[in-house]
Amino acid sequence: MILKIIKIIFGLLFVGLIIFYGCLWLLSNKQYPVEYGISFSRFHAQSLGLDWQKVYLTMLDELKPKYIRLAATWSETEAEKNKFDFTAVDWQMNEAKKRGVKVLLVVGQKAPRWPECHVPEWSKKENNSEYSRSLFNYVKTVVERYQKNTALYMWQVENEPFIKFRFGECEHYDSTLVNDEINLVRSLDKNHKILITDSGELSTWQDSAKAGDLLGTTIYRIVRTPGGRIWKYDWLPAAFYRLKAEFWGVKLENFIVAELQAEPWFASSGPSNTDLEEQAKTMNLGRLENHFNYTEKIGVSQAYLWGVEWWYWMREVKNDASYWELVKTRIGS
Repeated sequence: MILKIIKIIFGLLFVGLIIFYGCLWLLSNKQYPVEYGISFSRFHAQSLGLDWQKVYLTMLDELKPKYIRLAATWSETEAEKNKFDFTAVDWQMNEAKKRGVKVLLVVGQKAPRWPECHVPEWSKKENNSEYSRSLFNYVKTVVERYQKNTALYMWQVENEPFIKFRFGECEHYDSTLVNDEINLVRSLDKNHKILITDSGELSTWQDSAKAGDLLGTTIYRIVRTPGGRIWKYDWLPAAFYRLKAEFWGVKLENFIVAELQAEPWFASSGPSNTDLEEQAKTMNLGRLENHFNYTEKIGVSQAYLWGVEWWYWMREVKNDASYWELVKTRIGS
């Protein structure tokens, strides 16, 4: 009798899951208008052997994004303690301002792109109290420098700060300081909102959803595991992200895609060491088109594309401008 009851309960749960999954797909049919921005990393462009300034200007002048995401990394701006150098960030901000492009500026210990945590070497030798003072001084200096720059659109404090696992060079990362960083930025600049980002598939968003003014999710629909296996999220309906945000009380107008996958997962250190056939397993024109279409069914009004350095590399090094042209068409549509 007990076994029969257990079977009935599991049967009902299974049917309930099927119905819920079907409803998610039904809720994923509506198309929403999306404004696309682009994330840019001068360090990643340099790692591909490219002239980063040329890549940046070509991106602005040919793709003409309305929004871009840049980072004022700590390791770059304060390579020596108390000696700040904003040459590269100033140049990027000013070139964006000339063209009326709005900048989402990242500040903090973590920033987009490898090595994930961008902290200066000297800070790793400091004790906890010294490190926190140095971090807050860097954040304060960046905010005070750019808060009145008309190109500034919004702040992003840290990058995926509440992920429970560590990857990249983040052995010294201190997540306990994140809320203090957010409060510091908010106290210094009351005119710009704060974005907090999180992994779309590997996090609950419990902490990130309530930390900032906006929540930004990543969208990676195909990944390569550390063991080299390819894992696809194609089974996940677009409405999943929308309902997940709403579950945590995040309104759609305060929910964006901070990183939309638009480049491959490389089998080794980069595209130069990965066969194009291998790259195509995790990114090709059909998949990129699908990623655009998928994003437009989530319900977000804004999404930042991830991979401009690779599109440019494909065009200039491999004589394949198809990715560049596809993005140009979709952004301009």
